[in-house]
Amino acid sequence: MRALDEDLRDAARSDAKVLITGESGVGKELAARTIHAFSARSSGPLVALNSAGVPDTLLESELFGHVRGSFTGAYRDRPGLFELARGGTVLLDEVGEMSLRMQSLLLRFLETGEIQPVGSDRARTRVDVRIIAMTNRRLVDQMAAKAFREDLYYRLNVIHIIVPPLRERREDVPALVEQFLRLSVQRYGVEPPEISAETMACLVEYRWPGNVRELKNVIERCVVRSRNRVIVPADLPPEILGAPVVATTPGSTPPEAIAETTFNRLIASKESFWSAVYAPFMARDLTRADLRRIVTLGLERTKGNYRLLLQLFNMNESDYKRFLNFLRKYQCQLPFQSFRVIRNDKAAPGSEEQGDEDGYVVGGSS
Repeated sequence: MRALDEDLRDAARSDAKVLITGESGVGKELAARTIHAFSARSSGPLVALNSAGVPDTLLESELFGHVRGSFTGAYRDRPGLFELARGGTVLLDEVGEMSLRMQSLLLRFLETGEIQPVGSDRARTRVDVRIIAMTNRRLVDQMAAKAFREDLYYRLNVIHIIVPPLRERREDVPALVEQFLRLSVQRYGVEPPEISAETMACLVEYRWPGNVRELKNVIERCVVRSRNRVIVPADLPPEILGAPVVATTPGSTPPEAIAETTFNRLIASKESFWSAVYAPFMARDLTRADLRRIVTLGLERTKGNYRLLLQLFNMNESDYKRFLNFLRKYQCQLPFQSFRVIRNDKAAPGSEEQGDEDGYVVGGSS
């Protein structure tokens, strides 16, 4: 971590583009903000955008702005984030989630610095901004799969900073626990509890697939639920108790680890989808790929039935439309046909079968 601090300060002394990689929840945005704070641009604006949290149809407008009448609802000219950050820094989170079309638009901006708003027939202006890109994806693998442009990768990868996962720096856990304890106590105005030695041992040994963000949430939960002055192991979530130490090597964590851990929280701990998945997704701790994986795991259990998915994910029946609208908005509503089970076993020969949105089969005479 001392070496990482030196790398951040070195990056701050230049104006070069920076690519920050690391697993979800390790603190990539904190690293990016540190670079901006120590840079010559610190007096300028700092603008952050989660590329995975904005539908592709709106991402171009968010970055480059739009002119009046360019699409429905565009009642006036609107500057984009690049123009708003003039003289400052733009943090592009989850850049690996961008579509190939958006990657080409970003590449052109990096090469020319020119902004062409949506609906405009020509570039309007040039802006001076620094780009810091962040992702929890292995862009080398995405380039091999033709999902990420090689020329964009080398444009962004001038200075490459890797933020290590928490399991590779377990000696930091006690200090982080103390810091999060202080923050939670200040936030909720409660008496500061103590952490027992056994509890601290459990926290140090746990693998922390959600990294620092998961640790922060666990400590906050313990403070809120604590009824004694001392937090004991029984106050910890079930997945932490008795968790074995898993030997890992850098880059060996499968990309599904975060999604599967979150899915297990839904099933084993009976947490609601809105608190375990929706809130972290909107806070940029879960990516769109994580959300799709969680939905996939759920549909495998419900055989493609979205209404049963409500029960599995501990939601109310009245949440059905809200749930589907959320999935549609972020392109995460998966076709149920590949998960479904034919329920009409006595369908007449030659009948056509169609699936409704709940994943059931409805027959119709041909």
